[in-house]
Amino acid sequence: MRYCAFLRGVNVKGTSMKMAEVCTVFSDAGMSDVSSVLASGNIIFSSDDNPEILKKILEKALSDYFDYEAFLFIKSDEEINAILKNNSFDKNAELHQYAFVGNDGIEKILLNEFEKTSHDDSEKAQIVANNFYWQIAKGNTLNSEFGKILGRKNLRDQFTSRNINTFEKILNKISIHFNNKKSDKK
Repeated sequence: MRYCAFLRGVNVKGTSMKMAEVCTVFSDAGMSDVSSVLASGNIIFSSDDNPEILKKILEKALSDYFDYEAFLFIKSDEEINAILKNNSFDKNAELHQYAFVGNDGIEKILLNEFEKTSHDDSEKAQIVANNFYWQIAKGNTLNSEFGKILGRKNLRDQFTSRNINTFEKILNKISIHFNNKKSDKK
């Protein structure tokens, strides 16, 4: 099965990791076809194990190697494709769009927190097919009330987010990476 692991808190607030080292940790933990997408902790790989087992194996391996408390969330290529297809926000050059991956039920918690905040008309949040999406004006992500809530310590092991463009890049790299692997075997 093809997966992407979304690491939380990579290359922010003193947690510095080279993606080549992260890929080595994944390979050493038994994953195959390992590759990174961007420097924000998006690692694509193959495994026959289920995501729950993989999460435990990989969090422990990363925690041990980098000496920090690792949090990651695993999605299959089909799930990533669904996240992209279910984003109902219209593209707009003035806005960032984010999709969140995390523990079951986090989407409801995030929407509840969003609804408690004040925000302008362009800032929106929604749940589609159990995925949480957030749209905000460029330049306001970290300064918004909701953006500040996302950094709370009590939520740090519950989710991570990526710009919707990152999901597109991940899916594209999965497609290219694994199609090349198929042609190598011919």
